[in-house]
Amino acid sequence: MAARLLPSWVWVTGLTAGATVAVVFLALQADKGPHPTAAAVRPSASASAGAHPSASPTPAKAPAVPAASGTGRRVVYSLGAKRVWTVDAADKATRTFTVWPGTVSPDPGTYTISGTLASTTGSDGVQIEHILYFASKSGLSIAFSNAVDGSSPPPAAGKQTSGIRMHKADGAALWTFGTEPDTKVTVVK
Repeated sequence: MAARLLPSWVWVTGLTAGATVAVVFLALQADKGPHPTAAAVRPSASASAGAHPSASPTPAKAPAVPAASGTGRRVVYSLGAKRVWTVDAADKATRTFTVWPGTVSPDPGTYTISGTLASTTGSDGVQIEHILYFASKSGLSIAFSNAVDGSSPPPAAGKQTSGIRMHKADGAALWTFGTEPDTKVTVVK
């Protein structure tokens, strides 16, 4: 009995299906590993070694909420530590994480979240989301946000920026906490 040859379209279909299975498998494997931020992938000569927080948003032993940061439910932002805490009504920190501040910082004091925006383009051209406005200075609105792609490139030389960026998961958590009515923000040195 003679061997029967298959039409070429059957071979092409089989190869396409095999390639699709391989791509899906590799994508699933890649999804299981850590995702570096763009800042980690694209280091800049102007960025210092300590300019960006680690990929781990919560350290093993989280720093305590600053003592002079008020009481009650609030967001606490430490300028010197480049860190944010969410604090519940019982004065217990529910989350803390490091941030990448812009070049213009708010003055120490107590503010209220004054506006929210789900997403937009930042003054640095980066797509951002979870924007929580709370202060203004030097004609700029100061807000917490996270980049949609998780990056936080250093500000362009000489450009004033007022966004306080964070990791994507922290941005989502702060958005949930900060969109409650009358959420206070306490800024400390």
